[in-house]
Amino acid sequence: MAIKGSLKEASFPDVLQLLSMGQKTGCLSVADRSNFGYVYFDRGLITYASIVNRRDRLGDILVKGGLITTEQLEAAIERQSRERDKRLGELLVAMGFISRPDLERYMRVQIEEAVYYLFTWVSGTFSFEADVAPEAQDFLVRITPESLLLEGARRVDEWGLIEKKIPSFDLIFVVDRPRLAASGVTLTPEQERVLPLLDGTRDAMRLVDDSGLLEFDVGKALYGLITAGFAHRLGRTQAEAAPAGSEARVEEHRNLGLAFYKTAMHEEAAREFRRVLDLKPGDPEAHFFLGLVAMRQGRWGDAVDAFRHAADKGGGRTAVLHNLAVALEQLGRFAEAEAAFAEAASRAPDDWRVALGWGLVALQRGRGAQAAERLDKARERMPGRQPPSPLWYWARSLAALLAGREEEAIPVADEGLGRFPHSAALANNLAVLHERRGDVTRAEQLLAAALEDEPLLPQLSKNLGDLWYRAGRADEARQAYQRAVKLAPRLGDDVFFKLGNLAMRERDTEQAQAQWRTALALNPGHELARANLETLERL
Repeated sequence: MAIKGSLKEASFPDVLQLLSMGQKTGCLSVADRSNFGYVYFDRGLITYASIVNRRDRLGDILVKGGLITTEQLEAAIERQSRERDKRLGELLVAMGFISRPDLERYMRVQIEEAVYYLFTWVSGTFSFEADVAPEAQDFLVRITPESLLLEGARRVDEWGLIEKKIPSFDLIFVVDRPRLAASGVTLTPEQERVLPLLDGTRDAMRLVDDSGLLEFDVGKALYGLITAGFAHRLGRTQAEAAPAGSEARVEEHRNLGLAFYKTAMHEEAAREFRRVLDLKPGDPEAHFFLGLVAMRQGRWGDAVDAFRHAADKGGGRTAVLHNLAVALEQLGRFAEAEAAFAEAASRAPDDWRVALGWGLVALQRGRGAQAAERLDKARERMPGRQPPSPLWYWARSLAALLAGREEEAIPVADEGLGRFPHSAALANNLAVLHERRGDVTRAEQLLAAALEDEPLLPQLSKNLGDLWYRAGRADEARQAYQRAVKLAPRLGDDVFFKLGNLAMRERDTEQAQAQWRTALALNPGHELARANLETLERL
C-alpha cells in the first residue's frame, strides 16, 4: 500500500527515517510544484536517488575528481544523445574512460548529493510505492540512511544561512576585485573555482553549471564571498520567454510526466503531458501516456480517445494499438477491440501479449475455436512456452469448453492449477468441468479449497451453492447462497430465485415471496420468479 503525505506534516528526514526503520523496499517520490525527486530503497537501504530536470552532476563530479577529462565527458554525453536509454555512467565504463569501482564510488557521491538536496525541501508532497525497483542498471550502491541524516541536518542549517544572502539562484553577483586583492585572504578551493565566473553575466545557477560544483558548494562559496564583502548582488536573470513548442520546455514537461507516471502519481503525470500538448499540439507520445493514465484510473472512454489521437498523430505503433484494444474491450466494444488487436498482431506477430489479448476478445465474443487458436499461438511465443500467470490457463480451458472440446479443457485447467494452486478462477473452471462429467465429489473439493484461499469471492460461494442445490443438499446450498449475497447483494437474480425455491420447500411462503421479489427487482424479465409469485398470490 502506498504511503502518501505532505512535507509540511512530515519532513523529508522523518520520512527517510521511517522507511529505513521499517526496512522498506520501493520508491519514495517527492514533488514540489515543478520540482520532482525520487529515492529508491532496498530493505531500508538507499540504492539510487535523483532529481528530475536537474543536471546530472556525475560527469562534473568525475571531471572535478580528475578521473576523466572534459573532452571524455563531452564524448560520452554526445553518445548518450544517440543512445538515450543508456545512463552516462554505463557509457563512461563502456568507452573505457573509467573503471567500474571508481564509478560506483562516485555514484555514491551523486546519490548522497541528491538526497542532501531533498533535505532542503520543506513543502510539497511525498509518495512511497512498495516493491518498485529502479530501471535496470549495472551500478547500484547501498547507503544507510542514518549516515546521511546528520550531514543532511547540518546542510539544512547552513542552507538557512545561505538563503539569507542568496534567496534565489537566478540572482547575479559580481566580484569586487580591488577589495579582494587588497585583503590578502586565502580562499577555499570552491571559492577559487567560482571566482573567475563572477563576471556580472552569470546567475547562481549558471555558476553551478559552469563550475561543475554542486548547488550546496556554490551556495556556500558565494555566501562566504558575500559575507566578507568580496561579492555583491548585481541583478537578476531576466527569464527568456521560450517560444511556444520550445523543444527544451517540451522535454522538461515530458521528463516530469514520465517520472510522475513511473511512481504512480497519475494526476501529476497527466498535468505534465497536457503541458506537452499545449507546447507541441499533436505530440503522439503525450497522447499515449494520457491514455495510460486514463486506463490506470479506469476512465476507459478517455483512454480510447487518447490512444486514437496517438495513432492518428503518427504513433500507430504496437503499444498504442494494443492498449487501444484493451480499452475498447473494457467498454464492451468487442468488434472494434478485435480490429485493433488484429492490426497490432500484424505489426508485432511475435508479441505473445498481443496474441493473448486477441484470444481473450474472441472468448468474450463466444468464439471458442478462434479463441483457442489465438491462445495457443500466444503460448508458443511465451518465453519457455510457460504462461506467466493463471490467465492463459483460465481462458484456454473456457475456450475449449466453448468450442465443444471438453476433452481439451480438463488437462489445461489441471496443468494450470498445478502451476498456480491458489488460483480461485482456475479451480472454479475445473470444478465446473468435473461436475459436467459427473464427478461431483471432485468438483466440491475444488470449490471448497478455492473458497479457503478466497473466502471473500462471492462467485465461489454461489457456485458451491449451485452444486449443492443440484445435488439436493438444501441446507448447505442455502448457507452458501446467503454467504454469497452477503458479500455481493446484487450478485444476480438466479441466487435469489433459488433462495426463494429453497424457502418454499420449507413452506416459508413469506420468505419465498421476499426472495422472488428481489430476483424480479434485479431482473424484471425473470418469468419463473413472476409466475411463482402469481401462483402464491392466488392461493
